[in-house]
Amino acid sequence: MTKESLTHPDSPVSPSEFRQSLGNMEASATPVKIILGSSSMPRRKILAEMGYGFSVMAADIDEKSIRKEKPEDLVMAIAEAKAEAILNRLPIGDYIKEAEPTILITGDQVVVYEGVIREKPSSREEARQFIKDYSGGQCATVGSVLVTNLKTGFRKGEWDRVEIQFHEIPDEVIEKLIEEGIVLNVAGGLVIEHSLILPYVKQVVGAMDSVMGLPKAVTEKLIKEAL
Repeated sequence: MTKESLTHPDSPVSPSEFRQSLGNMEASATPVKIILGSSSMPRRKILAEMGYGFSVMAADIDEKSIRKEKPEDLVMAIAEAKAEAILNRLPIGDYIKEAEPTILITGDQVVVYEGVIREKPSSREEARQFIKDYSGGQCATVGSVLVTNLKTGFRKGEWDRVEIQFHEIPDEVIEKLIEEGIVLNVAGGLVIEHSLILPYVKQVVGAMDSVMGLPKAVTEKLIKEAL
């Protein structure tokens, strides 16, 4: 596995400083430079597991201002908006001149329950209701991956859907999840990889890494197509 180079998303970084952090990656790390346009820790973990060195540059956009009826259209539109926001902060002309291509990866995810799109819970009460709804039932995650080659301008994205079925989730487990607070920061309040909730996952139809925010197979395919 290659060495991961990260820029903390909360630290103010100028475009020149950010590009320098990319340039400081080990030359042998990968034949391509990667910018992960997300501050999500699960996405960082998954991309590192795939063997890529990368830097992080989170997009600062108002996701709530982007509305689509279909979850697939919504996650793709938000991934596009994230990419544009990041590109506007980078000196694209410099990337075009570089011999080694740089790939920007952005994405988004929502949960779908009974046909209704669920994003991050707006309150503890909403998060609690989300999880109660999943108990003994099912939901789905719909996630997008968008890659942009900063040297050539190539851009392509795809979405992935995973169906999840649950056993009954005890109220005390739900309350522990709410107290921890992690469920407030993820789409649909869904963290099936969490040790508290995993025992109550009955079936996952699809890839676990997709549920966590970055489907490896889709991401690898798109990176190769972008090069």
